[in-house]
Amino acid sequence: MNVIFAGTPDFAAAALRAVAQAGFNIPLVLTQPDRPKGRGMQLQASPVKQTALELGLRVAQPEKLRNNTEALNLLKSLEADVMVVAAYGLILPQEVLDTPKHGCLNIHASLLPRWRGAAPIQRAIEAGDAETGVCIMQMDAGLDTGAVISEHRYAISPTDTANEVHDALMHLGAQAIVADLQNLQCSGSLKAVPQPEHGITYAAKLNKEEARIDWTQDACTIDRKIRAFNPVPAAWTLWQGQPLKLWRAHCVKQQGQAGTVLSVSSAGITVACGQDAVCITELQAAGSKRMTAAAFLSGKNIKEGESFNEVRP
Repeated sequence: MNVIFAGTPDFAAAALRAVAQAGFNIPLVLTQPDRPKGRGMQLQASPVKQTALELGLRVAQPEKLRNNTEALNLLKSLEADVMVVAAYGLILPQEVLDTPKHGCLNIHASLLPRWRGAAPIQRAIEAGDAETGVCIMQMDAGLDTGAVISEHRYAISPTDTANEVHDALMHLGAQAIVADLQNLQCSGSLKAVPQPEHGITYAAKLNKEEARIDWTQDACTIDRKIRAFNPVPAAWTLWQGQPLKLWRAHCVKQQGQAGTVLSVSSAGITVACGQDAVCITELQAAGSKRMTAAAFLSGKNIKEGESFNEVRP
């Protein structure tokens, strides 16, 4: 069975490797063009491209697929049975969706129809969802609106960060797509169930400004935001006029004026919220590395009663 693969980040690279190791023929891998990264802004290949080259697979990196005759002709010439798509980052026009014999299967990191869109992992944690998961979906022209082929659940723990959930779903998605491809190969078709009309939510893209902590919110909300935005874009507040990133914290039953430091110790920096407080255990000052509260306090002086100048009216 010929499987075209389209994806860009680590999440997709794990699926590509799993599909290849399962023995499927991959005549082409689509991924985003190389982008400048790092302090030197050197061009860097995506994780999917790096994996594809390691596996000896052919790679194409079109800037777009819509109205791209060259890319469309290439896809048609391969006579693929199916295309697997995972966090590709380009819109697939209908003519591309229709090219493979069995269409395009998407690995989506949520329990559809909840959290369609760009940031499903982060939004699930931020909203306090008890579980999330991976859906293998038959793609159509809508935004994650296609019928679901299989669903695989994951319980979100009270300490999970977006990074930890991402890694769990990355492996879950790789296993799921291989199983569905094997079913397709054996049966010649896949049963897809239309998504329900109720329970639809959208996971909007993340931005740095929304990651700024509003200390008037309750501690549980702030704790979820810190976990949801770890590692990107990273929750932050202002301390001595400079951004201070907050990487890990937990809720504690203490009260005080929102944004005020209630206690300082090697175990953490406890800050009052609108209700209860959070104990910050890992953080990062501007121009410094992320570190534990104990390491941070060995070089920085945060005092009890000090206020993060982040309190909003």
